[in-house]
Amino acid sequence: MAENKKLLNRALRKNRVRAKVSGTAEHPRLTVTISNLHVSAQLIDDVAGKTLAAATTVGTKATGTMTEKSAAIGTEIAKKAKKIKISAVVFDRNGRQYAGRLKALADAARQEGLEF
Repeated sequence: MAENKKLLNRALRKNRVRAKVSGTAEHPRLTVTISNLHVSAQLIDDVAGKTLAAATTVGTKATGTMTEKSAAIGTEIAKKAKKIKISAVVFDRNGRQYAGRLKALADAARQEGLEF
């Protein structure tokens, strides 16, 4: 019962965030997915329905704690955004609390020059 309630609450938070956050070509949506083992980030243009850039630990030999992996992905996605001339994004935390791994990813992206 508690597990279902937890998932339901996360889904409600996710829908609440997505109702307010939408990406455009100038300001794409930076969405972050964090599982028990991997971290993924994507820059999405919701108007065109396209993923502009993506970074993930899946398929890599990334080592370290999940917080370190998150920071590395934040740096990588910011570099890819610079390469395609994107400097500002809107942040989609995907229903997660802005702390820990998510905060590490966001701070690393900001240090590379990404604005949100």
